[in-house]
Amino acid sequence: MNEYILRRKQTLLWSGVGLVLLVLLYILSPVLTPFMLGMALAYILVPGVNMLVALRLPRWLAVAIMFFLLVAVILGVLLIVIPLVRKEVGLAFEQLPGWVAQYNINLAPRLNHLFGVSAEIDILKIREVLQDAITGTDSLTTTIIAYAKSSGSAVIFFFVNLLITPVVLVYLLFDWDKFILSIREVIPRRFLNGTLSVFRDIDRLLSSFLRGQILVMLILAAYYSVGLSLAGFESAIPIGVLTGMLVFIPYLGVTFGLLLAILSALLQFDNYYGLISVAIVYGLGQILEGMVLTPKIMGERIGLHPLVIIFALFVFGQIFGFFGVLMALPISAALSVLIRRVYGQYRRSDFYKT
Repeated sequence: MNEYILRRKQTLLWSGVGLVLLVLLYILSPVLTPFMLGMALAYILVPGVNMLVALRLPRWLAVAIMFFLLVAVILGVLLIVIPLVRKEVGLAFEQLPGWVAQYNINLAPRLNHLFGVSAEIDILKIREVLQDAITGTDSLTTTIIAYAKSSGSAVIFFFVNLLITPVVLVYLLFDWDKFILSIREVIPRRFLNGTLSVFRDIDRLLSSFLRGQILVMLILAAYYSVGLSLAGFESAIPIGVLTGMLVFIPYLGVTFGLLLAILSALLQFDNYYGLISVAIVYGLGQILEGMVLTPKIMGERIGLHPLVIIFALFVFGQIFGFFGVLMALPISAALSVLIRRVYGQYRRSDFYKT
């Protein structure tokens, strides 16, 4: 009986500690975001650092190589995204008067007939708004200044986080083994073997997930680039590469690439050929990803229901912002290991059986 009471008290104690940690995690999420981002990047880059160290390179040089490789990848993506978006948006502004005229001629009268309301769009008003956005007016300038004053601290905090993240990353890459050892030393000895077993399962799951995700991204980048090129899109390669690289953000990545492809189709083609081509390329791409690549390459290792993934995107996005959206899937996968372990213990417990 005494042992039962002791275990019950320990369970209540650790449950309380876990609840307090969750509350602190939520409260301190803006502060913890750069540290968690640095830790996530360090987890991805540490195998490369260890491989270079095994090749007799000094650790500082291995860390420098992996860090600058990461910076090169990020800059490469930005060099694809920013010019592409600027080009498509600029062309869209040029084509906007023609689109509005076609709408007012073909669609607005039908809407007026069906609903009895005036649905015409005033192109002059749109031009005034665009002119305000481009050249600026007193009211617009006042609004921007007021917004900058109200959100200045948020902007400063964003750039501080941007500067802290690489510092955290470099320190973790240098001292990763010490960091892991310090965590191991904190674990109570009676729980050490079980905890390490859970960590090993999480590490295997995340490692296989990352390897599979990178391979899927490369295959889809090549597929979308080739598919859009065969359809005659001028921006096929940038849009295709961007769509493939953003696949690691569930649903959001392919949606952004699809919107860019639709915008490019509207700008380049005068008929429905472009939209039909986008529908075919992206429809087959989703079939390829969902029915071939993900099951064959990544398998059922994660085993998360689509509704769970969507819920995780909203939850982690709310807590950690854009970084939370990026890390929602791997963090949910890691948590699923813990949940399966706890559920297994529950099914084997006397509380469940009796």
